[in-house]
Amino acid sequence: MNSQSVRAAIHIAAIFGIYLSLAMLVPAFVDFYFRNADWQVFALSAFFTGGLSLATALATQGRSVTANARFGFLIVNLLWATTAFVGAVPLMASSLNLDLADAVFESVSALTTTGSTVIVGLDTLPPGLLIWRSLLQWIGGLGVIVLGLLILPFLNIGGVSYFKLESSDIEDRPFERLSVFMMSILGIYSSLTFACAIAYAAAGMSGFDAVNHAMTTLSTGGYSTHDSSFGFYGDNLTLLWIASVFMFVGGLPFSILALLAFRGRLDAAKDPQIRAFALYVLFFAVVVAVYVRVNTGQPFFEVFTHSMFNFVSIITTTGYASQDYSTWGAFAVACAFIATFLGGCSGSTAGGIKAYRFIILFELMSNGLRRLVYPSSVHTVRYGDRPVDDDMQRAVVLFIASFFVIWGAATVLLAGTGLDFMTSMTGALTALTNVGPGLGDVIGPAGNFATIPDPAKWVLVLAMLLGRLEILTVLVIFAPVFWRR
Repeated sequence: MNSQSVRAAIHIAAIFGIYLSLAMLVPAFVDFYFRNADWQVFALSAFFTGGLSLATALATQGRSVTANARFGFLIVNLLWATTAFVGAVPLMASSLNLDLADAVFESVSALTTTGSTVIVGLDTLPPGLLIWRSLLQWIGGLGVIVLGLLILPFLNIGGVSYFKLESSDIEDRPFERLSVFMMSILGIYSSLTFACAIAYAAAGMSGFDAVNHAMTTLSTGGYSTHDSSFGFYGDNLTLLWIASVFMFVGGLPFSILALLAFRGRLDAAKDPQIRAFALYVLFFAVVVAVYVRVNTGQPFFEVFTHSMFNFVSIITTTGYASQDYSTWGAFAVACAFIATFLGGCSGSTAGGIKAYRFIILFELMSNGLRRLVYPSSVHTVRYGDRPVDDDMQRAVVLFIASFFVIWGAATVLLAGTGLDFMTSMTGALTALTNVGPGLGDVIGPAGNFATIPDPAKWVLVLAMLLGRLEILTVLVIFAPVFWRR
């Protein structure tokens, strides 16, 4: 890694800092409209971060560098770290008076669409701050789609093989020109957000809440304008079903949505990971609904609605909660714990391990068992009707192995800060999978992360970034070989 590459990476990160500083004008306008003094905070933050980013961009101008995998890894990590700290500036300067750890935690949680929060009193928070949190999640959700569809394929983390496994006319990208593809994705993402906001407003949300929740629903981020999360609207079953539908859509591959919307490719919906994703969502929602119905005697449709909402929220890593599902019984809690691992589809806004990896892992296990019975046999690992190459198989195994190692290490570190075992274990898991709430009295669906110590927050910040960047993208920059010329 030479100095020219580092300089170019800093230059690109500074350009993104300018874009994010311009986004601060949105909450500034909102606060100004509602006559809240925090509009000055956002305006000054935009001026400060924009000026600093512009100065950095001008100072790091130079010759362009040849894009390669190492430069890709560097720029991805630098971009997410830069946007996280820029996003934290107005949070620190606002009337919340957050310290550095809290502000960075909130910003990283937003941009990684995790949805964990350290802020108490959301119901009375200034409107500009609420919009800023939601906007960060919306921007983060779009960034996650770009990461999954364009950047990770280039870095050979797994995404490139995902595209190669699809039909022959979309071998490397769903569209011939990158600009057309990106505009298609942005159009779908924005249109779905607008449709979600309209549906929320029509079903009973205020216009302000509808806009905020629409941005955090499509991004599968889960930030709410209320301390009780979606439980504030828990009695409105129509809203819960609307949210469930749009969260589920957020967990689908946006390349497939683009093919359906702009090319009418109905066959694209046959992607195996979509079927797997839909099946395990339906399975958990039904079995938990039956369990709660049997144990409480509540009307089945009401129980099923809450079960579907909360398990779609967990599996898509959104993090909304309509009820405190930790009170539903041990079986429901166990199901919620398992669902935390799953995640949505590749190329979606969701986090977690993701459905396509489970499909490939199952194929590997099946082939391994066949080889035990027939040692001389040769079986191809397949994803649908397509073979999976060796690089993809190794990437899946390496990711899953790294996932559990990092989870264990993060749990130990959190326990070392004084947190109890349940909080440490589920906190590490929910950060790594970008789900949001954990289990237990402290960080469960009815709690938040405000009371945990600052060292624990920094551990969780790193875990959220690791989970959002597919772990290997971050780990590779700590390898000594990465920095050798």
